[in-house]
Amino acid sequence: MKILLTGANGYIGMRLLPQLVSMGHEVYCAVRDPKRLSINEELKNKVQIITLDFLTIPAKNPIPKDLDVAYYLIHSMSSNKGDFSEMETKCAKNFISLLEETNTKQIIYLSGIVNEEKLSKHLMSRKNVEDLLQSSKLPTTVLRAGIIVGSGSASFEIIRDLGEKLPIMITPRWVNTKSQPIAIRNVIEYLTGVLLHPECLNDSFDIGGLDILTYKEMLHRYAKNRGFRNWIFTVPIMTPRLSSYWLNFVTSTSYPLAISLVNSMKTEVIAKDQRLQKILKIKPYSYDQAIQMAFKRIEQNSVVSSWKDSMVSGRLEKHLRGYIQVPQYGVLKDTKQIDHIDPEKALNALWKIGGNQGWYYANFLWKLRGYLDKLSGGVGLRRGRTHPDKIYTGDSLDFWRVLLADKKEKRLLLFAEMKLPGEAWLEFKIEGNKMYQTATFRPRGLWGRMYWYILVPFHFFIFRGMIRNIAKG
Repeated sequence: MKILLTGANGYIGMRLLPQLVSMGHEVYCAVRDPKRLSINEELKNKVQIITLDFLTIPAKNPIPKDLDVAYYLIHSMSSNKGDFSEMETKCAKNFISLLEETNTKQIIYLSGIVNEEKLSKHLMSRKNVEDLLQSSKLPTTVLRAGIIVGSGSASFEIIRDLGEKLPIMITPRWVNTKSQPIAIRNVIEYLTGVLLHPECLNDSFDIGGLDILTYKEMLHRYAKNRGFRNWIFTVPIMTPRLSSYWLNFVTSTSYPLAISLVNSMKTEVIAKDQRLQKILKIKPYSYDQAIQMAFKRIEQNSVVSSWKDSMVSGRLEKHLRGYIQVPQYGVLKDTKQIDHIDPEKALNALWKIGGNQGWYYANFLWKLRGYLDKLSGGVGLRRGRTHPDKIYTGDSLDFWRVLLADKKEKRLLLFAEMKLPGEAWLEFKIEGNKMYQTATFRPRGLWGRMYWYILVPFHFFIFRGMIRNIAKG
């Protein structure tokens, strides 16, 4: 089959893509920025890449006319700019407009469970997109899921952060809300199982795992699977705003995403039937099994995708290409150079920077800066990195975003997503047996310049120590 995969560089898309290719399908990946498609060269050579932003209609439709199936996996949990529900509506309408010019036989959309009368803004937006797709001329299959549990999923990583770091928790009342978590493996089974299945066209299905649990029970079950105990006490005084700040500070989630999550967590997400499970003969995994499978992936360093690499986890207000040109005027710089290096050893060390490896010098100061960033509502260091020794353009890297990762050209360019009175870039280049490290800061007003000059003494030691240790390999 010829299949269009939108959201190919998202958490679900990255899991679904290799499955579709292994099944022998001809896959077209629609992405806004091809450089952000974080897949290996072997897989990249087996797919067709279409540059397409569904917020705008291109002059010429790049989607093949003889397409069979199109997956719609475009979601926005939050947006730093504008109303995300309006953006989702616009994307869906443009998607339909482009597809109706083709011979597509099926649209497959992954939505959220919407069985309650009162829905959060996020779930209402999902339902609106679902209605738009089903009102098109094309046969549509909608899969509605609740919490997805898998290595790198937002829900799992938040539960992991809370469980590992807080043995005693004072929590809001939403921890008593019931949900039906589903393993990522089951989600992929459903997404591939409905492909042109005659019983699945023009219908919506709820999908869920074996267990219906409160968030409190999920946290307790997580602790049990990890071999420790935790104590959770609920209080009625935590407002949604206070809950969002608490979630933002304790976990790796951003504040805008925390607001969406808290509002959604007040709504029960329980599957109303098991029709699709019976049609496709899929055996659902339990919550415990989902956790165990996730940790098997983590322990093997084989996490395929992570929500943290989504742009929603940071603070960029425009696409990556809007930041990739490092400014030369009106900026402050710290430039370091080291000669007579082993370029391969230095490059391998550079590609491991951040996360558990740390920043090669004065890691306690990097951690302190991360804590201060969290206190001010920033992303902090908790995002870490998805792969221990691989970096792709668009990845999150602690409180940085990767603007460019070119191992052949031996160049790494990062943009700061921490709270700053300005904008900051950190660039590494290896040319011959020399390594260059440049920190660039574009200050915002007087406070921006004061911030830079206050930190100059720290920069001198931190940046000098960092390049030296990276160069050693």
